[in-house]
Amino acid sequence: MSFNILVTGGAGYLGSTMVPDLLALGHKVTVLDNFMYRQASLNHVCHDPNFEVVKGDIRLESTLTPLLKKADIIIPLAAYVGAPICNQDPVGAQTVNHDAIMMMLKHLSKEQIVLMPTTNSAYGTGDENNFCTEESPLRPISKYAIDKVAIEKELMQHSNAISFRLATVFGMSPRMRIDLLVNDFTYRAVNDRFIVLFEGHFKRNYVHVRDVSRAFQHGIENFEKMKGQIYNVGLSEANVSKYELCEHIQKLIPSFVFIEAPVGKDPDQRNYIVSNEKLESTGYKTSVTLNQGLAELIKGYTMIKNSRYGNV
Repeated sequence: MSFNILVTGGAGYLGSTMVPDLLALGHKVTVLDNFMYRQASLNHVCHDPNFEVVKGDIRLESTLTPLLKKADIIIPLAAYVGAPICNQDPVGAQTVNHDAIMMMLKHLSKEQIVLMPTTNSAYGTGDENNFCTEESPLRPISKYAIDKVAIEKELMQHSNAISFRLATVFGMSPRMRIDLLVNDFTYRAVNDRFIVLFEGHFKRNYVHVRDVSRAFQHGIENFEKMKGQIYNVGLSEANVSKYELCEHIQKLIPSFVFIEAPVGKDPDQRNYIVSNEKLESTGYKTSVTLNQGLAELIKGYTMIKNSRYGNV
């Protein structure tokens, strides 16, 4: 079945992978993006008659509401993603990550479907065993996570919504981000050949960008049995510490050296193990392993070496 899908921030890291996938399935996709990173990451789908693009700001009611009216499904990807950029521009983060989404939810009809990316960084440090399910208490540390928690609470009042709590995403995308942890560590391994780790025992869950796209496709295909629920989206085999991640990278780049700092703290204090069992019980399975994603990144970093692919 074909839907009219509005993807805000559709030219970003997730969107530039997800939008071509949705078009390939026969959906009509409209992207609203302000192209703040001057990216041309959707050039390769401009030939598709089912693709429309609008350059604009999701914070403007006059821009967003006409597009909402035409949409069966809304996937709101537009955001200031991650703690560093939110700290750098807290006003922008507040208005995009929180205020604009609240405004969007106000204009939705009960019939419209929303598939929302939230974050498992909301778990903070988990329980005494650092283990988290969708029922675990939320202890967001960063402003980014705090705003996502507030939005998710409002989102779940909407009758036709799914919240996907994403693990830390990795992998190559047409709009690349090298500042995400796996992408960053691999970039340093390729170009610098060394990393100094702070609190290398801290664990986190990861997921490939293509598997995030597949999770949203899965949500569309199985919406009736999944709606009204929150799902962790991660690679269950990739609940690994930063030290273990470096060991994986070193197997592919033997000259890579990593050491643990004897003093100091990581400014990112997240440390948790995440269960993805709830989503997997609906029939979803990831398709890209951690090592496959690392090999892909190493090839990608043969082609890019500069700082303009991060958010900050």
